[in-house]
Amino acid sequence: MPVGEGLALYSAALEAGRLGLPLLEVGTYCGRSAILLADAARASGVVALTVDHHRGSEEQQPGWEYHDPETVDPEIGLMDTLPTFRRTLHRAGLEEHIVALVGRSPQVAKVWGSPLGLVFVDGGHTDEHANADYEGWAPHIAAGGLLVIHDVFPDPADEFTGQAPYRVYLRALASGAFTETAATDSLRVLRRTGAGI
Repeated sequence: MPVGEGLALYSAALEAGRLGLPLLEVGTYCGRSAILLADAARASGVVALTVDHHRGSEEQQPGWEYHDPETVDPEIGLMDTLPTFRRTLHRAGLEEHIVALVGRSPQVAKVWGSPLGLVFVDGGHTDEHANADYEGWAPHIAAGGLLVIHDVFPDPADEFTGQAPYRVYLRALASGAFTETAATDSLRVLRRTGAGI
């Protein structure tokens, strides 16, 4: 995540933290954005949550441009970013301000029952995964809470992994439940202002 987008995410998380509700991230990878949410949660007196299966997104698998062989568990031959994520939190001194939910986003969303102040969507970039993240978590955003979507690329020539986040962004706006409040490069911040999702 570029610095400008990281600062915009941090600012949104601080704002949402004023609602006194948890901040949730979908798509943790190794924890760069999670430390921003955890620090904002610390400053706001709330908790941050991350949801990820830690097996990597499509573009992070072997043979793809964003694959990092160091994230592969040598015993089972699959990616496992959870140890790196935990080290990232430890080094940042933020372990007590974040809860890692290890599992697939739609499965965790089905059992989630509490309102959220912020949902940051940065998981899988296929239409199937991006829509499942939106459908699973957007209904949990409290009135006045924020939906933050990463990798929104309106121009197909600018994108690197598909335009699913852009289509989810358009879907959220078309629902009438969200109003855009900020845009920083590929990061969009929307406030929940209505009921229909």
